Amino acid sequence: MLQCLTYGACARASKMGLVAALLLGSPVTAEPVEILALGDSLTAGYGLPEPAGFVPQMQKWLTQRGHDVKLINAGVSGDTTAGGLSRVAWSLTPQTDAIVVALGGNDMLRGLPPEVVRTNINGILEVADQSDLQIMIVGMMAPGNYGLDYKREFDSIYPDAAKAYDAVYQASFFEGLLGSSEDPASIRVYLQPDGIHPNAEGVAKIVDGMGPRIEQLILRTQSRD
Repeated sequence: MLQCLTYGACARASKMGLVAALLLGSPVTAEPVEILALGDSLTAGYGLPEPAGFVPQMQKWLTQRGHDVKLINAGVSGDTTAGGLSRVAWSLTPQTDAIVVALGGNDMLRGLPPEVVRTNINGILEVADQSDLQIMIVGMMAPGNYGLDYKREFDSIYPDAAKAYDAVYQASFFEGLLGSSEDPASIRVYLQPDGIHPNAEGVAKIVDGMGPRIEQLILRTQSRD
């Protein structure tokens, strides 16, 4: 029996089979849009009960708005862009339609060279592109204490990658928390005691801020079918 050599090939074969079935007049049951959320502890829901994490809350938010979507939690606490690159291919299945990439915070905290982070991010998006997936990328901004050169190089990674791969783009995972405020102290009430990870209420605000961009990703996926 023939086997797909790559996940991307399997995904393309699955979608081609759907088109063939439509052309032949065979009944086809509509499948939900399946989105892989590739990230670190922020995606994984670190420190929270499972229903309060990012992926379950976002799944609920999308379902309540009438979207037939399945969001897969591929968040790994402590993961870096290198870790994401090493596991992205085997995280995909033939049913995966789109991917949300939210990685880089741990790279930044460790002061890893921006050029290394850029290479890894582009590598992840290249796998997604070759697998014929719609892409969303969530940016990350470095603090000023690493120096202006580091910050400038790091901050440019994500918008550059989004442009290169025609991806839906959100500048920051915490965009929904900051709102119109530029004062990081204003979001402390929405964080866990470690001052890094959001609490359940914080996740809800993050979901409200990011949800419309994921809806855009869903629309892109559906309009291509």
